[in-house]
Amino acid sequence: MTKQNAAPVRLYVNGAILGYKRGLRNQYNHTSLIKIKGLDSKEDAQFYLGKKVAYITKVSTNGGKNGSKFRVNWGKVCRAHGSNGVVKCKFARDLPPQSIGGRVRVMLYPSNL
Repeated sequence: MTKQNAAPVRLYVNGAILGYKRGLRNQYNHTSLIKIKGLDSKEDAQFYLGKKVAYITKVSTNGGKNGSKFRVNWGKVCRAHGSNGVVKCKFARDLPPQSIGGRVRVMLYPSNL
């Protein structure tokens, strides 16, 4: 039994890229800091550990995969950062500096429930 005209289910949560992991003098581009919308504590961040993260950009030419106009850089949530709902993520390719302040999608899979 399926519902008629049911709204599609959104399988992701929005997030914002804050910058790279860094100390006072050194910056580590291989790890990015992501603020997840609606996440406000270190304990709640445990749910997102291991979840996939997608950074989506538009392709300037028609050279995307399978004729797509978008390119995706996939990453994974590694651990919490502080106690305010910020997480550390590692991506397949380091995020470019233009991405700081941009948006990512934090997928709600794989599930560990």
